[in-house]
Amino acid sequence: MKEQATALSVYNTLSGTKESFKPLNEGFVGMYVCGPTVYSNVHLGNCRTFISFDLVYRYLLHLGYKVRYVRNITDVGHLVDDADQGEDKIAKKARLEQLEPMEIVQMYTLDFHNVMQQFNALPPNIEPTATGHLIEQIEMIQDILDNGYAYESNGSVYFDVEKYNEAHPYGAVSGRKIEDLIANTRDLDGQDEKRAPLDFALWKNAAEEHIMKWPSPWGLGFPGWHLECSAMSTKYLGETFDIHGGGMDLKFPHHECEVAQGTAANGSTPVRYWMHGNMLTLNRKKMSKSTGNSISPDELFSGTSDLMEKAFDPMVVRFFMMQAHYRSTLDFTSEALAAAEKGHERLMEAISTLQSLKASNESTADVPSLVNAFYDAMNDDFNSPILVSQLFEAVKLINSVRDGHASLTEADIDLLSTEMAAFVYDVLGIRPAEEKGETRLSPVMDLILDLRKQARENKDWATSDKIRDGLSDAGITVKDGKEGTTWS
Repeated sequence: MKEQATALSVYNTLSGTKESFKPLNEGFVGMYVCGPTVYSNVHLGNCRTFISFDLVYRYLLHLGYKVRYVRNITDVGHLVDDADQGEDKIAKKARLEQLEPMEIVQMYTLDFHNVMQQFNALPPNIEPTATGHLIEQIEMIQDILDNGYAYESNGSVYFDVEKYNEAHPYGAVSGRKIEDLIANTRDLDGQDEKRAPLDFALWKNAAEEHIMKWPSPWGLGFPGWHLECSAMSTKYLGETFDIHGGGMDLKFPHHECEVAQGTAANGSTPVRYWMHGNMLTLNRKKMSKSTGNSISPDELFSGTSDLMEKAFDPMVVRFFMMQAHYRSTLDFTSEALAAAEKGHERLMEAISTLQSLKASNESTADVPSLVNAFYDAMNDDFNSPILVSQLFEAVKLINSVRDGHASLTEADIDLLSTEMAAFVYDVLGIRPAEEKGETRLSPVMDLILDLRKQARENKDWATSDKIRDGLSDAGITVKDGKEGTTWS
């Protein structure tokens, strides 16, 4: 394991501070991330959450940890508006499209995997589904009942929040106080199954027309939304594990309920480090389908949205996301993505140039210190924007060596090559954008650059400049260097 692992600090939502990261078991990290509810196409905001934790996963692997990364698929029990009453979102979608619920699940699970693959996100080690772990959920409910923190009512089971709060603080993850929560809750409005408005469903008795239902000790029904993550994280990571991640919108009530369920069932706090990613905005406004201010990954990649001026490669979009800290909001605009596209090209060109640099007897730059800055950035709560800025310091150095204004020894070139490849490809998960017509254009460019070369040899600077400027107007950059002329 790399020695830099001991310097890693993580912002823990539970404490509200940065803490030194010390896993429960040396050399092993258990990480759980709340996955998608598969009843519609994946949302770009959700993509940012999963890409953020892909970065965390990748860096932990780079440091040498053995990581068990678990990310669930919610395929049951997620009610409309996340309420205790109402219709399951997947069942509602199935009814509208006249399909079986599991057809909806399969359709949108495949879509989710496809989008994540385009974003170059590593798959989790385990991707459990809620429907595949009903036994574990029923067993956890029974444990909570046996420990006195839940009650049965008309075939449903509810978590007793006030009873739990007598022994354990409810509201620790979101920083809320139960007194304020009680004061802000509405009356039960005839929902006489629940003893108190704050209580939440662990198991719901299913109406006769409800499609997705299973037998339990309390009758036919289905599990509550919050329960699945508690049951599956416990099964695969243990009663207490290292990292639990998700979007900031899940802090309350979902993650708050997870803490309560895990503690009530097992007698111990389930998670040591809570991490939450922030939201996306689009053109400085909240993303919203109802107002039309929304864009899907497919629309972003294909350029079919009126909200963007052009299409952007998935790697450009991922690189753009890396330029903001995972706990910061990020605004998507065409201008910002276009700037990220140019930055991505510069970074890829520099890595390519690095392979052809000629070594000198001495270095005019402190490469080990530059590499240490890469680690310092990521060890500061996975600070990807600082890492990106340090990578561009390396880009400046590479271009300076290429142009003969600086020098590096062979050892420093090898070190920089190894570490830049590791941090760009393995940690940030960035790779070159897909070629779009470049292969077909190459023979034409070879001819044009040959004509420009002849003009320069004949000192016909007007023609040489005219070719260069014309190519620039067409979006093609020509660079002259000691090793010859390149274009992009």
